[in-house]
Amino acid sequence: MRVLVIGGGGREHALVWKIRQSPQVKEVFCAPGNGGIAQLAECVDIAVDDLKGLRQFARRKRIDLTVVGPELPLTLGIVDFFQKEGLRIFGPCRAAAALEGSKAFAKEIMNTCGIPTAEFATFSDPEEAEAYLHKKQGPFVIKADGLAAGKGVIICQSRAEAFEAVEKIMKEKQFGQAGDKVIIEEYLRGEEVSVLAVTDGIHSVLLPSSQDHKAVFEGDRGPNTGGMGAYAPAPIMTLSLEETVGERIIRPVLQGLQKQGIEYRGVLYAGLMITAGGPKVLEFNCRFGDPETQAVLPLLGADLVDVMNAAVDGRMGEVHLQKEKDAAVCVVMASGGYPGAYSKGKVIHGLDDMPSDIVVFHAGTKVKGRDIVTSGGRVLGVTARGKTIKQAVDNAYKAVGGITFDGAYYRRDIAHRALNRKQPT
Repeated sequence: MRVLVIGGGGREHALVWKIRQSPQVKEVFCAPGNGGIAQLAECVDIAVDDLKGLRQFARRKRIDLTVVGPELPLTLGIVDFFQKEGLRIFGPCRAAAALEGSKAFAKEIMNTCGIPTAEFATFSDPEEAEAYLHKKQGPFVIKADGLAAGKGVIICQSRAEAFEAVEKIMKEKQFGQAGDKVIIEEYLRGEEVSVLAVTDGIHSVLLPSSQDHKAVFEGDRGPNTGGMGAYAPAPIMTLSLEETVGERIIRPVLQGLQKQGIEYRGVLYAGLMITAGGPKVLEFNCRFGDPETQAVLPLLGADLVDVMNAAVDGRMGEVHLQKEKDAAVCVVMASGGYPGAYSKGKVIHGLDDMPSDIVVFHAGTKVKGRDIVTSGGRVLGVTARGKTIKQAVDNAYKAVGGITFDGAYYRRDIAHRALNRKQPT
């Protein structure tokens, strides 16, 4: 098989890495790729939103399967675009991708299907949003409706902070058109967990659970980022809770979409809050998480290409996943200043000295002469396995200590919830 992966971040590096392990795969291409992906696949200089260019490349290279990494091409309708030409592609159609493209649409689906989620209200007018806030008690969660690179969610402890968030999103347009609407939600208390379900629209299988770390600073403080690290599996996701998520969340949303004539094929990401009253949905995404994928895929014993083909061909009912019993931890090394302004072009040292059991997924890198240099905010995802989460954490941070670049920053408390979790007596 010839496989094309669309995207150029850490998630796509992890996908290419796992896809390359399939005995069915002879060639892998990645558009546009990055400095690390270039060591595993042929990178092609096509932007993720250049749908015509991507389709033309897939036809010319006789690509057997295209795998879409980021949300933008999915919300633009790349799956519909490819399918019209008879090209096989893994990911949801444009209508299904609206689950991530519009938080308001996702909340309405959840409301209609009786899926547990936070109380919410949607506004297109900032004055109406502010009037609503006057009637409510905080804390609040203010969300831009559209795509905002994982940064469009602001947690506000006070009404004053909520007013400021509405001002930034709706009036100052900090996230552009994504802020034409806002969703104001109640603040849910509990522990977050990420669940990835691969589905053909009817049947689905859950990959190992994981937990992301969005805030930039230790102790989950500071502004949200695209993710500063992740670990899998999440201890809070027990087998019984996994069954509950499948029955009360994944299946109902797929059925709700079907009733609207929308078939969801691909991976469905459910960001959950495990509250005292059970799991509630914080958000749905229409693609693999980043950096959750970097921690989840090393624990997947199955051939990922087989699983993806089953989703595309409507055969997920035949799939039974083998999950490794180990744990995996991904620590993101970022450019100093991220998620604000940061410098690029810093030479990365130590990549050639990593132990064989460490996988360094590149996110924001490029090749410059003989060097790998920084080219983004999140630069590397250093991933390690272990028999326990503690062992995986120790292995990951030992590896991080061997990598340097000017201004490198990383959180030192990835997996702190798992490590501080009370053990059963």
